[in-house]
Amino acid sequence: MTDSPQPNLIRETFPVGPLQCNCTIIGDPVTKKAIVVDPGGNPELIMARLDKHGLKVVSIIHTHAHLDHFLASGQMKEKTGATLHLHKDDQFLWDNLEMQCRMFGVPYTPVPAPDQWLADDEELACGCGVALHTPGHTPGSTSFWFAEAKLLIAGDTLFRRGIGRTDLWGGDYATIERSIRRLYTLDEDATVVTGHGPDTRLGDEMRERAPAVAAEALEQKVAEARAMVQTDPKAVANIIKNWTNINAS
Repeated sequence: MTDSPQPNLIRETFPVGPLQCNCTIIGDPVTKKAIVVDPGGNPELIMARLDKHGLKVVSIIHTHAHLDHFLASGQMKEKTGATLHLHKDDQFLWDNLEMQCRMFGVPYTPVPAPDQWLADDEELACGCGVALHTPGHTPGSTSFWFAEAKLLIAGDTLFRRGIGRTDLWGGDYATIERSIRRLYTLDEDATVVTGHGPDTRLGDEMRERAPAVAAEALEQKVAEARAMVQTDPKAVANIIKNWTNINAS
């Protein structure tokens, strides 16, 4: 006797809110349980899409805590009773939603505190995916990996032919590069749902970004050397001397 194939996950992604964040619904076609990722606005639209699929939300999860990714989270929780989930390292951003809204000129709607902190490699409520801590865009940035479906929800960490900004609160370029290298260990055929804009394919990003990553690394080394010249010229002279000796041997 052979096992019957499992039905495919229900997945729908669509832009919401004033900054057009990609909100994603992931549903189990058998249990009809669903998770909502990054409800950044338009709660009525999100509810309508859930109703279309006959799904019940059990948890609302967030790739990070920039305002455009959780503006409607409080309203969604009120409508569905679902729990809110976020990585704890982004709590400072969640707690400062009102300040973020003022900076971007977006109306402020209070959001309750998260019910649960996401942990690295934690299984998601749908039982079909895991959370991957991928900091850099923010300290608590988290991606969601659905291995059987070959689906990666990367938030603002990875985009089609680009990566997330690191010039906002808590961002760090070296950290996001490490996170992206971690994502590159996943299935190359995976579809990547980005935080804004179109989907992409993980393998395509790996190949397209390889020259850019090398150039960025070189640029960073040059910047570090320039800074060192300003602070410790003798150390730079020693590095050059050692390099010359190595190449002469």
